[in-house]
Parts: sequence; structure tokens; C-alpha cells
Amino acid sequence: MKSIFDAVSLDCSKLVTQHYSTSFSLATKMLATSIRGDIYNIYGFVRFADEIVDSFHEYDKLYLLNKFEKDLNDALEQKISLNPILNSFQHTFHKYDIPLHLITSFLKSMRMDLEKRIRLTDSQYQEYIYGSADAVGLMCLRVFVKGNKAEYEKLKPSAMALGSAFQKVNFLRDLKTDFEVLNRTYFPNTDLHNMTEDAKNKIVNEIKADFKLGYSGIIRLPKEAKFGVFTAYRYYFKLLKKLEDTPSSKIMSSRIRVSNLRKFRLLAKSYIDYKFKLV
Repeated sequence: MKSIFDAVSLDCSKLVTQHYSTSFSLATKMLATSIRGDIYNIYGFVRFADEIVDSFHEYDKLYLLNKFEKDLNDALEQKISLNPILNSFQHTFHKYDIPLHLITSFLKSMRMDLEKRIRLTDSQYQEYIYGSADAVGLMCLRVFVKGNKAEYEKLKPSAMALGSAFQKVNFLRDLKTDFEVLNRTYFPNTDLHNMTEDAKNKIVNEIKADFKLGYSGIIRLPKEAKFGVFTAYRYYFKLLKKLEDTPSSKIMSSRIRVSNLRKFRLLAKSYIDYKFKLV
């Protein structure tokens, strides 16, 4: 039965989320059950595409990404795929009428990761951020507002800003790996051979501005989504503070993280703030 296959597909997307990101998985569990599965479906889709360009070094990445995109297009057209991740994603895509241009922009950013360049220009940086982060945030927003286009338009700027903030925190945390392993530098006008405190603080302040705009949207989200998104916000903001307090030389020599114990403490505090309507 198709319903059984769809259930298995959803379980696959959930499993991908749980295995690849403990923090995102924890935040997703704080969403209402009515929308939780659809966020798993979105994460599974973007995670697989990201894995192709970031991890499969011994394979032909361009071939794999082209095949993944072709299979995706077939899934969106036929409303089924034998790839369970794409099958679950197409279900969410059609259920909430997710704009196709968001997917196109996301995949364009993934293709940018296959290009042999060390540093992005300002315009390339903005384009990459939009596709890899803002567009994903907007896919999730479509789910959070249950397809309500008027609410989507109202919350669109803050959702984009929050997506940007999350992605830029990841960039700052992963400077060492991106530079040494993947030969990438996302932040323009930044010399990673000589990363200064001023350069780091400029990036941190840029991210704080994104977080400020993003938070203004969190407090206006429907109740089904608000606590889960606020949990993710709290985690990433805490990670940003750790990066801000870490010398730039150490960021370039190690990967800064928030411990699992600290994550659960953040969850507990977020829950208290939410229950007492502090958000």
C-alpha cells in the first residue's frame, strides 16, 4: 500500500535528521506533531544534497547531484519516488505549495560548492546564503503557517534573517574544516591565513543583526511552531556567544561546539521562558 511506503519514507527522513543533527532534531521534537514530520521531510532533502557536495569526495559529485536533481524533478511531477527521502519531500512540497524557486535557489547554492574557488565575492556570498539558508528557512515557514500565503509574506523577512543567522554561525564554527578540507572560504574579504579579532567581530556583529530580525518573527509564529523555532534560536545564539568569546586563532584550529548537557539546559530554560510567555 502507498500509505505504508509513505510512512516508511517519513521514518527515513526522521532518521536522517536524528543521525545528522542532534541540535536540529531536538528543536524539531519541540514542534507540534501536526507539522513535525514535514520539517523532517525538508531536512532530509537538504541534508542529502549537502552530503553530496560536502562528503562524497571519492565519487563524481557532479554526476550524483545531477541525478539527485533529476530524481527530485521526477518526484515532484509524478508525486512519488522510490527514493524515500524524495518521496517524503514531494509530499510536503505539494501539501504546502512550496514555491519551486526556493528549491531551484537551494540547488544552485549546492552547485556553487562544486566550483573550485577559494573565496566568494560579496554578490556570490549573498546568493549562496539565500539559496543555502534563506530558501530553506522559507520552506519551513511555509509549513509553520500551514500554507497561509498572507502570513508567509508577513514573516518572510524574519524567516530569511533567521536562516541566514543559522548558516553564518555554521560557517564561523566550521572555518577550519571548510578551509583545510573543502578549500572554501564563505566570508568575503576575510583572510583565513591571518584571521584577526576585528574580522571575527565584524562577522559576529553581522550575525547578531540577523538574529535580532529573526527573533522579531519568532514571537509572531503560530503556537505549533514557536517553541521549536525558539529552541533552535537559543542553541545557535549560545553557539555564537561561544564563538565570540573564543580567540580567532582557536576558531581556526578547532571546532567549537555546545555540549549535549548544555543543549538540554538550554531546552529547559527555553521551555520555562515559553511557558511564562517571555517569547
